[in-house]
Amino acid sequence: GGGGATAALIAHEHGARVLLATKLRLGDANTMMAEGGIAAATQPNDSPYLHFLDTIGGGRFQNKRELVRALVHDAPLIVEWLKDLGAMFDTHPGGDLVVSFAGGHCRRRVHSCKDLSGMEFMRVIRDELWNRRIAVLEFSPAVELLLDEGGRCAGAVLMNLETGEHLIVRARAVILATGGIGRLHPNRFPTTNHYGATADGLVIAYRAGARLLHMDAIQYHPTGAAWPEQMLGQLITEALRGNGAQLVNVHGERFINELETRDLTSSAIIREVRDRKKGVRTPTGMEGVWLDTPLIDIRGGEGKLDRMFAGIVHRFREYGIDVHREPILVFPTQHYQNGGVEIDPEGKTDIPGLFAAGEVSGGVQGRNRLGGNSLVDIFVFGRRAGRAAARLAAETPVPEKLSLEHVRRYHRELAGAGIARERVSPLLLPDYTRPAVKERRYS
Repeated sequence: GGGGATAALIAHEHGARVLLATKLRLGDANTMMAEGGIAAATQPNDSPYLHFLDTIGGGRFQNKRELVRALVHDAPLIVEWLKDLGAMFDTHPGGDLVVSFAGGHCRRRVHSCKDLSGMEFMRVIRDELWNRRIAVLEFSPAVELLLDEGGRCAGAVLMNLETGEHLIVRARAVILATGGIGRLHPNRFPTTNHYGATADGLVIAYRAGARLLHMDAIQYHPTGAAWPEQMLGQLITEALRGNGAQLVNVHGERFINELETRDLTSSAIIREVRDRKKGVRTPTGMEGVWLDTPLIDIRGGEGKLDRMFAGIVHRFREYGIDVHREPILVFPTQHYQNGGVEIDPEGKTDIPGLFAAGEVSGGVQGRNRLGGNSLVDIFVFGRRAGRAAARLAAETPVPEKLSLEHVRRYHRELAGAGIARERVSPLLLPDYTRPAVKERRYS
């Protein structure tokens, strides 16, 4: 995804010899599926200070402040960097960038490329990777990290998904950018996440001794598709609400300020459906509330939906739903892993030689993420981790003796605690034969 690809670009730019290994194809990641846009204080009425306050408040004051400081400081630079790479941001006729609201932000600061922002960013970054001829190994996820005799991260064991062959990679520095947890379906919710988001990076980092934080803080996006059934759980971007769409119950009543933070808005929808019994039921028994998309054209002028939300318009048209005239039925869906491997402002973990960037890392978002802050997170800390890892690699000799002793120690600890070991770990792809995942109902 964007974190790993950015780290590879910047490490290469700083003179490192880079191998980019990815579980599926390059770009098969949550970045490609990100719709709303990237948050940055670029407008005259905005500032990194205000962005900092919003992010800390949205994270319930549990964020690592030095990480948030880095995030908001670098955010405007990231927008310029992406523009320089060729990303086609939405602009006004005079050329100024279009900015929208997202929940929890006090200013319009989300920059978009229609509702296909992540796809557009990955387009230009992948082109840059190919142009620089950076080595990419696809369908080869990491299944364990390797440590040297001094406890430094010195490489990884990869597995070729097509042949089952294991590969040993020695490295002077390792950057972990393996994404989120959605395909484990916390609380049996559907997810917006891509097929490979199984928390495998968290598992191998934890076994190697990395510190994890806020692992119980899972984010549910307020608006996942509830109908048609074929789209269950797919992301319906927050930018729709930022541009005037309202949430209403079965009686057409608003019940929440649509631009509250995601945790509050998700809770309000669940309460409206479960506790107050004011949801809209589908023919298959799913329930949700209406997202009144026609208001966008009514309030913003005819054509705004087509200009800014072409992806949403097209997807629903495939099922005979015209979002210009009909509302969308929505319900919360698992979207983001707020916690992860603890990092410092340079992406360093507490294991020497191991860096992390993007959704696998923790501390940036606190216990709840604001809309627009995930895309800026992956690029800010992808760049910082890439730069720091390249500098470390330049002064570190090639590791000689590699070890998996930390894995053996982990297994001994499991045995000593009487914990069963039947479950496959790390899980590389979701197991949809388990009853807990097949269960369609939300708990």
